[in-house]
Amino acid sequence: MPNALDRFRNAWNAFRSKEEDFYLPVAANIGPSSAYRLDRTRFRMGNERSIISSVITRLGIDVASMPVMHVRLDENGRYTDLIDSSLNQCLTVEANIDQTGRALIQDIVMSMCDEGCVAIVPTDTSSNPLLGSYDILTLRTGKIVEWYPEHVKVNVYNQKRGQREEIILSKRFVAIVENPLYSVMNESNSTLQRLISKLNLLDVIDNQSGSGKLDLIIQLPYVIKTPARQQQAEARRTDIEHQLRDSKYGIAYTDGTEKITQLNRPAENNLMGQIEYLTNMLFSQLGLTPEIFNGTADEKAMLNYYNRTVGPIIIGITESMERTFLTKTARSQGQSIIHIRDPFSYVPTTELATIADSFTRNAILSSNEVRGIIGYKPSDQKGADDLQNKNLNPPTNQPSSTEESTQN
Repeated sequence: MPNALDRFRNAWNAFRSKEEDFYLPVAANIGPSSAYRLDRTRFRMGNERSIISSVITRLGIDVASMPVMHVRLDENGRYTDLIDSSLNQCLTVEANIDQTGRALIQDIVMSMCDEGCVAIVPTDTSSNPLLGSYDILTLRTGKIVEWYPEHVKVNVYNQKRGQREEIILSKRFVAIVENPLYSVMNESNSTLQRLISKLNLLDVIDNQSGSGKLDLIIQLPYVIKTPARQQQAEARRTDIEHQLRDSKYGIAYTDGTEKITQLNRPAENNLMGQIEYLTNMLFSQLGLTPEIFNGTADEKAMLNYYNRTVGPIIIGITESMERTFLTKTARSQGQSIIHIRDPFSYVPTTELATIADSFTRNAILSSNEVRGIIGYKPSDQKGADDLQNKNLNPPTNQPSSTEESTQN
C-alpha cells in the first residue's frame, strides 16, 4: 500500500488534470458528438412501438446469457482448454470500445431478428486479411445493404469518425448470420409481419378515436336540397361547433326537432381478436410462453424454449464465426468457437443438493466444481478436486494381509 507521500506525488484527478492527460476539455477536437449512441441497434418502423420489441429483446438477452468462447477440441470433438487469443477476448471481454462480448452477441441477435440477416464485421485486424493469416482485434455488427456474388455492402459504425458508413467487404472476411426463424419472423407474409400489420391498424384506429373528433350527424327538420337550405344547414353546423368549442364543459343545445347521431361511440370490430390469435400463433411457433416472459416457467418449459428457439440461433452464430474467422489450418488443429449453457441455472435450490450428490457420487463432477457452480470458492482440502465417490473409502496401493497370505 503506498504511503501518503507517494499518493500525494502520483495522485490524479479528472477535473484538475492537464490537457495532455486522459481528460480533455470541452473545446478539444475529439470528434463529432451526438445525443444518443450511433452504434446502437435501431429497430425498423413498426417494431419499436409494439410487443415485437419485447420479444426480440427477450431473445437477445437469453442468447447472450450463454458464453461464446474460442476453444481447442480433442480428436473426438470434446472441449479441452480455452485459447487465450484476441478473438476470445472479443467474444468474452471487450468486442470494441463501446461493447462488451455479451453486448455484441445481444446486438447480433436483435439485429438478426429485426433485419433477417446480419453481418459480423472485424473492424480492426493485426494485418491485411488478403495477405494471409491475421488476428481479430475488434468486432462490430453491421447491416447488409446490398448483396453481390462474392461481396456485401455493409452499413457499420466507424469508430474513428463517430458515424455509420457503408463499405463493401468480401464474404470470406465477414461472418454472415441468417435468422433460422426467417420464415416465421422476417418473411413478407410471415406470422410476425402479419401481426405487425394488424398492430399498425390498431394504432391508427386508436389515434382516430383519441383525436377529439365527435363524428356527429345532425338531422335537421327540413329537406336540404336548395342552396339556401344548404347555407342554413351549414350555419347551424357552425353554430354547434362554436358552442362545443367555446363552452367550458363542452355543452351545446339543439332544437327539439333536430336529431343527433354519433358514429364512433363505440367502435366495434374483430381486430383485437385477430391480434390475439396471431400473437398466440407466433408464441407457439417461437416456443415462447407467458411463463417465460414473467420468469415463472418450469424446467421443462425452459428446456423446450432453449432447444427450439435459443439453440438454433446461437448455433447459427457460432458456426458462422467458425467458418469465417478460423482458417482450415486452425480447424484442423482442433480450434473451434463454441457456446456453453449452464444446465444448473434454472434448477431450484431444493433439487440442486440432490443433483450435486448424484454428480459427485458417480464421479462426474468434483467437489470444487460443484462449489464453483453454487458460487463458493474452491476448497483447499485434500481430495476436493478428485473425481471419486466420497461415500466410499479411497483405494490403497498396499495389499491387505489376506491378499498376502493368498499370494504366499
